[in-house]
Amino acid sequence: MNEYTMPILFGVIIGTLARILMLRTDYRQYPTYLHGKVIHVSLGFIAASLGSVAIPAIMELEFTAVTFLTVAATQFREVRNMERNTLTEVDSFELVPRGKTYIEGIAISFESRNYLVIFTSFITTLTFIIFNVYVALFAAICSVTVSMILMSGKTMKNIVQIDHHPLHFKGAGLYVDNIYIMNIGLPERQEEILKYGLGFVLTPNNINTITTIANLGQRQAILHDVSVTLGVFRDSGTPALTPLIKRDLDDGRIGIFILPQIRDVKKAKKVIGSVPILESAIRMPSESAFTRKT
Repeated sequence: MNEYTMPILFGVIIGTLARILMLRTDYRQYPTYLHGKVIHVSLGFIAASLGSVAIPAIMELEFTAVTFLTVAATQFREVRNMERNTLTEVDSFELVPRGKTYIEGIAISFESRNYLVIFTSFITTLTFIIFNVYVALFAAICSVTVSMILMSGKTMKNIVQIDHHPLHFKGAGLYVDNIYIMNIGLPERQEEILKYGLGFVLTPNNINTITTIANLGQRQAILHDVSVTLGVFRDSGTPALTPLIKRDLDDGRIGIFILPQIRDVKKAKKVIGSVPILESAIRMPSESAFTRKT
């Protein structure tokens, strides 16, 4: 054992623990199975090892050894591709699909968490070598806290007002408030929709939100999360029983039509409010030089 053995070991342990903390199974039920968790914990261990070894390599002036971080970045990009391909394959079998935008967001998050592990191990090992184990433990707690904050993002409740509105028909047209959803001609289907369906209207807080919730990927993410959490009253081959979101072109509001098996308005509002805002859906037209007030 040399002077770097304990710092490296400490950094690897903290980094691996950080990855385990970030690897949680939530209402989206991903990752669910043990094999998926083993893969990601193993990659987290590799990332922690890379972050821990980098500091001793630099201190020993072995600068060429640090170039392996570029190889690691290439490998972690493959993690994103793996997640994207896996979720895309299984998405076609969902009653309410995630959508490509949601899948891309999940894939990016899995890649970025490995970089957070490298950062945590790097800081932990550095403080252990320069100071002592107690300072390193404090730095580890701070690094893990920062990683957890960076991992979390805004949700729908931060950018919209969620209101419940009963479904109603005007002739064959289904409406949520005054927002047209779709055309249902069969009286039997109309009865089922009024019996099992719920309607909500999301009112944007500003011009940026109007553009964000207009994104088709963001809308599909809302429908998927609600269907996964509260269930969905539909089966394959029943297009009339398909949850939909339509937009009011006048003011940018969106009307949500869902068919949950758990018909609880309060729970549905909480689920809609907890849907993450997808990075690729975020737009900032107010920051444009053409829309700023002069």
